[in-house]
Amino acid sequence: MAKTFEEILDHTLDMLQRRGRVSYAPSSASLSWTDAYLDDLKTEIIEVLQLAVDQDNTMLVWTGSSDTSPAPPPLATSRAFQATPQAESATAPISYHPPDAERRQLTVMFCDLVASTALSAQLAPEDLWEAVRAYQTTCVDVIQRFGGYIAQYLGDGLLVYFGYPEAHEDDAQRAVRTGLGIVEAMETRNAYLEQHYKVRLAVRLGIHTGLVVVGEMGSGTRREQLALGETPNLAARLEGLAEPNTVVISATTWSLVREYFTYHDLGTHVLKGVATPVQVYCILRESGVQSRLDAARPRGLTPLVGREHEVGLLRERWQRAQDGMGQVVILSGEAGIGKSRLAQELKDHVAPEPHTHLECRGSPYYHNTALYPVTDLLQRALRWQPDDTPPEKLHKLETILSQYSLALAEAVPLLASLVALALPDDRYPPLTLTSQRQRQKTLETLLAILLAEAARQPVLFIVEDLHWVDPTTLEFLIIWRWRDFGRPKSSRRAGTC
Repeated sequence: MAKTFEEILDHTLDMLQRRGRVSYAPSSASLSWTDAYLDDLKTEIIEVLQLAVDQDNTMLVWTGSSDTSPAPPPLATSRAFQATPQAESATAPISYHPPDAERRQLTVMFCDLVASTALSAQLAPEDLWEAVRAYQTTCVDVIQRFGGYIAQYLGDGLLVYFGYPEAHEDDAQRAVRTGLGIVEAMETRNAYLEQHYKVRLAVRLGIHTGLVVVGEMGSGTRREQLALGETPNLAARLEGLAEPNTVVISATTWSLVREYFTYHDLGTHVLKGVATPVQVYCILRESGVQSRLDAARPRGLTPLVGREHEVGLLRERWQRAQDGMGQVVILSGEAGIGKSRLAQELKDHVAPEPHTHLECRGSPYYHNTALYPVTDLLQRALRWQPDDTPPEKLHKLETILSQYSLALAEAVPLLASLVALALPDDRYPPLTLTSQRQRQKTLETLLAILLAEAARQPVLFIVEDLHWVDPTTLEFLIIWRWRDFGRPKSSRRAGTC
């Protein structure tokens, strides 16, 4: 029997609230979506009810609250999900009892030490305790940076949730970035462990995304918030497949993050306790994609409609910058209204013209890290490769700085400290500057590079997510604009968006 539009709408809203997001392609089959229904459903849910937003033209993402849409159907197998019986009398008071558990979509990460048994035989118990504590402290620092929740310490392992207790739209990305961050941080920590305990630690990480029931487990004084279901079990199995110092993810997680990371296809694997073979991927590094808009560009962007005034304003300001009158344009508004898309329209417009395009962004993961957006921009400009040696990295830095009228003896050490590049003392002796003076000199060097570039040709400098920018980067942007506007018009050719 064909379903009515109302039935499909109710079913879609129910899935959205429970899962957080619903993909168009699979739902067309499972919910009987036809081409005729799809546009009507999107209009009803996004514009009329305002309970979801479209993401990359591939899925709906829930934005409503739990009391604005149908509640999840009760599960007969768990009393925590049984509906409260209706009162026999209409005048009887209705009491609400929060459930003991809830159904959520989580990204679960298992992290474990490699060869921990051999390590325990190699070290004295006190030294083993110190080494494991150093490893756990390193992991916790990275996990907290990306908003993960440590559900359990399992000896020398960690069970981590992303999406609980607080959900984010990019929880799968956060989990993968955490895994790569742990591997990188352990390389630094190993220098200390090797010096003091003559050991090097390696980790394995497995990540999977799926539905769980999460709630309090245990009794008495031993209570924990744990997620039950196939998702944690599969994440644990994936961790067992990982090679030392690698991150392995499932196909479900891969479908959510594939544009943001480079990966190696490990094929399908039969996992213990899992009925069907599982497609597995090994994450190598970040791909360099900066936003969802960048990720969607290879598939093509939908036409921009109804923004003629805003696009015209941006083009006018760019023309003024080309004429020597530096411009600052601030795009502000609620998430999802198209700020990044407007900036993309400007980038496409100026692409055929001679100009310098610089782009950086604030990050919720690094909003307390001084000059992080500028440092990230500098590292991308240097085009360092994973197998580059320190001398090769130094040569690339010197090559870029030699284009400007800078004293390399000072500029190289200042910027090398930003990108964590160790310098040979015989070529670049350490600078004898106070921390405040070094900070000031670093800002002046960065400003000199930008102003020199703007004098050469027009510069389009885009800073995304300004609300996540750290105070030092904000000061740098303010000083730059003040310095640029104080110069003669003939040499002011910088436009900031």
